[in-house]
Amino acid sequence: MLRIHYAIFYTILISCINMNLPEQGKTQGIEGHVFRISGNQMPSPDVKPRAPRGIQTTVYIFELTNLSQVEREGQSAFYRSISTKLIKTTKSDGSGFFKVKLPPGHYSLFTKKDSLFYANLFDGSNNIAPVQVTPGKMSRIDIRVDYDAVY
Repeated sequence: MLRIHYAIFYTILISCINMNLPEQGKTQGIEGHVFRISGNQMPSPDVKPRAPRGIQTTVYIFELTNLSQVEREGQSAFYRSISTKLIKTTKSDGSGFFKVKLPPGHYSLFTKKDSLFYANLFDGSNNIAPVQVTPGKMSRIDIRVDYDAVY
């Protein structure tokens, strides 16, 4: 009888301890590839499109950034300065792959060309290159560095 009580107590104790632990093996953040696209990208019946190639570069992760929070280079997708907080940087490998752990939230992703930040996507509210990190999940995104491409 005493063994049964210890077994029940032990089971309840372990259950209580595990309730306060984060889920094991769960990570959250952003992962994807950075692709360099250049040259003529116009569709042609005679030429098959080339697959974009991954590049090694730095990815800059800022708080969600609106177009009103940057100093833009003319009407381009280049930015001289960003007034939101830089959260983290990460490097992509030779194939362009990157992976970074982040807390849940909304972020904007940039790369750089020389001293200028670059991002070419917007949502309907003029947030630049937005991505959302959900608890316990890796958000997948591909970054297209295509300032030398013609569409």
